[in-house]
Amino acid sequence: MSKFNYTVTIQWSNEDNCFVVFLPDFKNEMQPITHGETYEEALKNGQEVLELIIQEYQEDGKDLPQPETFVFA
Repeated sequence: MSKFNYTVTIQWSNEDNCFVVFLPDFKNEMQPITHGETYEEALKNGQEVLELIIQEYQEDGKDLPQPETFVFA
């Protein structure tokens, strides 16, 4: 996979008793996007889903969203 600089947000959910993964740059996709019982599992699952979403965008000829970046003030 090519290098993309998209944000992956992982937060603990007391309600679901797991880590949930959000991809804030892909606002049109269902959020949260995936989960994991451990932080590492959530990260792995998030990376896999991100790769699938990027592949789907490219196959459909859709423009990928611009990644939001953090700027030090």
